Amino acid sequence: MSLTQSLLVIGLLIAASAFFSMAEIALAAARRLRLRQMADEGDAGAERVLRVQEQPGDYFTVVQIGQNAVAILGGIVGEGALSPHFTGLLALWLAEPTAQTVGFLLSFMVITSLFILFSDLFPKRLGMAQPEQLAIRLAPPMAWCMTLLRPLVWFYSRGADALFRLLGLSSLRDERITSDDILAMMEAGARAGVLAEREQQVITNVFELDTRTVSSAMSPRDRIAFFLRDEPDAVIRLRIAAEPFSTYPVCERDIDHVVGYVDAKDLFQRVLNNQPISLKDDSLVRKVLIVPDRLTLSEVLEQFRQAHEDFAVIVNEYSLVVGVVTLNDVMSTVMGGLVSPFDEEQIVQRDQDSWLIDGVTPIEDVLRALSLDELPHAGEYETLAGFLMVMLRRVPRRTDSVAWGGYKFEVLDVDSYRIDQVMVTRLPAGSPAPDTV
Repeated sequence: MSLTQSLLVIGLLIAASAFFSMAEIALAAARRLRLRQMADEGDAGAERVLRVQEQPGDYFTVVQIGQNAVAILGGIVGEGALSPHFTGLLALWLAEPTAQTVGFLLSFMVITSLFILFSDLFPKRLGMAQPEQLAIRLAPPMAWCMTLLRPLVWFYSRGADALFRLLGLSSLRDERITSDDILAMMEAGARAGVLAEREQQVITNVFELDTRTVSSAMSPRDRIAFFLRDEPDAVIRLRIAAEPFSTYPVCERDIDHVVGYVDAKDLFQRVLNNQPISLKDDSLVRKVLIVPDRLTLSEVLEQFRQAHEDFAVIVNEYSLVVGVVTLNDVMSTVMGGLVSPFDEEQIVQRDQDSWLIDGVTPIEDVLRALSLDELPHAGEYETLAGFLMVMLRRVPRRTDSVAWGGYKFEVLDVDSYRIDQVMVTRLPAGSPAPDTV
């Protein structure tokens, strides 16, 4: 075989190996969501690739048969085609045995380099860049190869299946999509500019509804404006003017004995019509939804849906009222500042290294603002105030501080044992900051 013929054969072998490499990586990298979208739009090739992905055993068997056969033939043809020419050229300066050895090594290096570059690196990078399009285009010729090599494919596929069964492994591709997968896709979309940062945050917040308890979105007990059932008209009117809310719990004796709630619209209508307000009127007081404080926000949404309500009173295991929550509170957790942009923010970033945070801020929001994965004793508290109490092992006082994870948490204001404001400061890199109080 002449040098030209040998080089032509090597070129064909490289092209065949590139074909199999590209077919392999394109099928593996093709996104099922994108293929399903293309199939729904009428692309028959995408539907074919989806079927192959469900049972890829025969496909990859053909790929491996082709790649290994080409690699063996490439070594045989390459060594015989190039070694004599390298040996003859080197014999002008080196002894015959040395020239043969060096010629063989040079031939091996050249052939190997050509295969690595043109049949492995380039086609695989191309397959990763356009996986769906290439998988669709290469599916028909791969189907012909599977038909042509059917006996070998059957033999090797059955052998691989036997090994899987022997080891107790599944050969089926796991197509389950988890919330982590979706969040990772959203993060990638935000980095690519497809999603705005606020849009990504909204999607992240939706998935957090299953992990965040209702306590993270409620109005706490000390901020609840409520009426006693026997309060006179004048007191009710003054309370409405001083604390304007959309809904008020109605109680007997104290806040822990809730008997219902009254809608501000009903009260305003009576005020505008100059009618007296009496909470002993059962037509004015509505039945209230009571939910435990350990429910997640998604469970509260389901309770709202079933009860056709948008307001609930939250009680703890001792049947004591700990707060109230509305549908708007839950949606504000999801939408953030998009729902109520004029509300006072719980987290205010003063500069690059310091934040002013309300003590009742949910710990998930604090972690997100500070780019932390977790804080110590997770699960024992739900707010920043709770974190400080757990770390200090007492009710915090003004100027108390905790250093942890490269941040200093300092209590700025305490009102009746309630932590109002916390200053969080990033500690300088390399500064001594033991994880202690």
